Amino acid sequence: MDAAARNLDDALSIEYENPEILFALKCSAYWVEGLERVGTAANAFERGELVLLLWKSFNAFQARFDSGFEPCRYAFKQFAFRLALSHYRSLPSEELESHRAEMAMRIGRCLKGAGAYDEAIRELTVAAKERRDDPESLAELADAFALVNEMRDSKALFREAFYLGASKVDLDFLESEMIVRLVAKVRESGREGPAFAEWIPVYGNLLGVFSVKRELKAVEAGKLRQSIYQLENELRENVEDRALVVPRLINRYFWLIDHCIASREERSKVDEVLLKLRLLDPQIHKQYTA
Repeated sequence: MDAAARNLDDALSIEYENPEILFALKCSAYWVEGLERVGTAANAFERGELVLLLWKSFNAFQARFDSGFEPCRYAFKQFAFRLALSHYRSLPSEELESHRAEMAMRIGRCLKGAGAYDEAIRELTVAAKERRDDPESLAELADAFALVNEMRDSKALFREAFYLGASKVDLDFLESEMIVRLVAKVRESGREGPAFAEWIPVYGNLLGVFSVKRELKAVEAGKLRQSIYQLENELRENVEDRALVVPRLINRYFWLIDHCIASREERSKVDEVLLKLRLLDPQIHKQYTA
């Protein structure tokens, strides 16, 4: 990275008003400083984690500049994810094996960021199979499927991931157009704050993004109803958590309605859930039933 910065300095001395060179020089300076911190990490795992943290803050850093300069942005993205990948893969084999699912998720994330989508899917599939209830692994796999245009698998997995734990999904690492546009739509709706991620599955349903659904097993349907009961009680007893509870409850109402329809339950049961939805959020109810 130091050599790259020197080359950019040389280029700048020739074309001192070139905006792309200026942008690249600022990005290079950011990484030179950041990599000094990476070098102080205790081990390869921590170095990989630090590189990815730097990437997240770098995204915010580069967003301050005008759009464009895509080749430059892509080059730094490749650099960041391939560097993190090299750190993770340098871990001792016994450590990689003893934490197989966790490392598969991280390695798969890096491969996805570096554009090696098929390899990423193989790693992320391992992670998702071993950690079936982990929203982060499922969301990363869903993102990778979307990037290779396997949209049915992607939509199903995104729906599952955001149901299991929307706030546990790291949005900074999701890059497929489908999810990026959905996140932008949620921002346009004015949702913000700690509950932002919880609204993503709500709008994913309303906008037809999370349209691939599966039939619930009896045990899963029971857990869904129990979750709804607990959230309704929480809403009555703890008004302070309302911002988080409301979107979680709405999403579960959507899942329950889908289950009632799929299992051909009486229409009155669907109407009962719709009434709860209308009382909870009339605007969302109006959009859902339009």
